[in-house]
Amino acid sequence: MPKSPMPFFWYELMTTDLDAAEAFYTDVVGWKAQPFEGAPGMPRYIVMNVGERGVGGLMAQPEDVRKMGMPPAWVGYIHTRDVDASTKSLKQAGGTVHREPDDIPGVGRFAVVADPQGAAFNFLQPNGPDQPPVPATTPGHVGWHELYTTDWRAAFDFYAGQFGWTKGDAMDMGPMGIYQLFAAGGEPIGGMMNKPEQIPVPVWQFYFNVPAIDAAAKRVTDNGGKIVMGPMEVPGGSWIVQCTDPQGAHFALMAPVR
Repeated sequence: MPKSPMPFFWYELMTTDLDAAEAFYTDVVGWKAQPFEGAPGMPRYIVMNVGERGVGGLMAQPEDVRKMGMPPAWVGYIHTRDVDASTKSLKQAGGTVHREPDDIPGVGRFAVVADPQGAAFNFLQPNGPDQPPVPATTPGHVGWHELYTTDWRAAFDFYAGQFGWTKGDAMDMGPMGIYQLFAAGGEPIGGMMNKPEQIPVPVWQFYFNVPAIDAAAKRVTDNGGKIVMGPMEVPGGSWIVQCTDPQGAHFALMAPVR
């Protein structure tokens, strides 16, 4: 029996300067920041909202992560109804478990994992009811998910087998290789490709929707971030830029107009 598609549904930044990251993303993306009132003793956590709905969160890098030399980074959470079973299945399929399933008081149960090629993501089994999906082009939400990997065919087979993802169109990008679109129920939500040499390890990149790309790119640089690539138009007519924030975390922006 085919699996019900399991999509990304939450996004989290671990950073070296929480206050600076909050100021940067509220201005660049237009999010409204809200402190999360967790259980006593939990690390400080800032929820980034579009209207009344949370899109992601910001938190300071734990000391042990910082000592390992891990750079600030965005990570996506894949929704699961049974985090223990999903983690076990991932391990059996060749994935890596960096942190075994554990509880977040008042939030749910999570695990920190990676696919067989090494791209990291998290599982979350939330306590609350599921939120209805929003259109992929909704401002402030994630409009595209992009996987840079060492073997996109093997990676797709893994995600399809574990999470019920399906293939969309495949685009031949010449010297850059094939760009394979994928869906998690409905229209494509992202693409995967073999990574270029300048990307050191397999990684997921997330595109945040903004109204217009040139104005958003200027907000990035005005606030101390850098434009790594773009602006450029992509198939379908959208415009994108790929960026780093002032602490070095990679992210991207997507808009319907330049």
